Amino acid sequence: MTDLLLTDAAEVVTYADHERFERTEDAAVAVDDGRVVAVGPTAAVTDDHPESDADAVVDCAGRAVVPGFVDPHTHALFAGDRSDEFEAKLRGQTYQEILEAGGGILRTVEAVRAASTDELVANLRDELDVMLAHGTTTAEVKSGYGLDAETELRMLDAIDRAAAEHPVRVVPTFMGAHAVPTGRDADDYVEEVVTEQIPAVAEQGVAAFCDVFCEEGVFDVAQSRRVLEAGIEHGLTPKVHAEELSHLGGTQLAAEVGAASADHLLHATDEDVDALVAADVTPVLLPGTAFGLGAAYADAEAFLDRGAPVALATDLNPNCYSQSMPFAMTLGCVEMGLTPAQALGAATANAARAVDRPDAGRLEPGSPADLAVLDAPSHVHLSYNFGVNPVDTVVVGGEVAHE
Repeated sequence: MTDLLLTDAAEVVTYADHERFERTEDAAVAVDDGRVVAVGPTAAVTDDHPESDADAVVDCAGRAVVPGFVDPHTHALFAGDRSDEFEAKLRGQTYQEILEAGGGILRTVEAVRAASTDELVANLRDELDVMLAHGTTTAEVKSGYGLDAETELRMLDAIDRAAAEHPVRVVPTFMGAHAVPTGRDADDYVEEVVTEQIPAVAEQGVAAFCDVFCEEGVFDVAQSRRVLEAGIEHGLTPKVHAEELSHLGGTQLAAEVGAASADHLLHATDEDVDALVAADVTPVLLPGTAFGLGAAYADAEAFLDRGAPVALATDLNPNCYSQSMPFAMTLGCVEMGLTPAQALGAATANAARAVDRPDAGRLEPGSPADLAVLDAPSHVHLSYNFGVNPVDTVVVGGEVAHE
């Protein structure tokens, strides 16, 4: 018996990353017990897995099937509205000027602290619904809008609760070092993160990663190192917001501590690229952030030339309000020079590396049956047909989760 059978797809992209891209035309996918058991030409797959033996059949009718997207960098749990700051940026205010005036992250912190845990769970579920509809089947979600032990723990609890109730596979990250709270000294706050927040987070047992915003006016390299090393001591894998608004040294730090990923990288140098490649740290590029800031994009070509597994993410947050991995892929192609195949690999298998989920973002026998059926005949439409949602049906763990 077969739990699910998808037939007559115009193409199935079976695997996509920086080293290998494979697609099969007129193809089918067979799923059993939540995992892919066969991919190949429809006639061959249905010979071994007849439609009559399948619990459910999806006739793809000439549409493309791709692995479910992995979004490896989001701040999808937040409260409040900052649309007025979008207008402020259009009038010429910078991100840092808005932050210094009490806006930005600190404004969202106030809203999150005022929200109940139930409200936070509901907010995250709403965001995950939209992400799922756009083909995301695995998503990293950070805390970081609490900036105190109580609220950071509440955020992680809300992430855990929402994940338990939602088809999207959620990867939780602790980011108490997201900003310096109002009226606090940075060194003093880092001491709190290291001695109070991280031990409490480790005891709670929800977070998999520890992230830090290594940036001018936020946390310098030494402060960021303290946070990440404390996280490592408590079993949290490091990740780094690096070289987003300036060049400070976060990329080299990510390489030194063996981070799972270094993210943003708008101001990364050739030496930074070499360091990440040598340390096998996944570079996560967030073109939506550059788009929203009106900034120059990260140099994807520098990473590709060195054979690095470039990943893409949405950076979903109140300052970059997009839940769509296909939009990130479009920007990756148009603004950073990726091919549609490279963009798909960056949004699937490469992105999975950034969250230590090696079996995610693939569509081959043995992999989890997380996939998207497009309302289009080719994966190229993911980047080509922008401004709309090109995803028709989403399957997570062999179950139709959105259609």
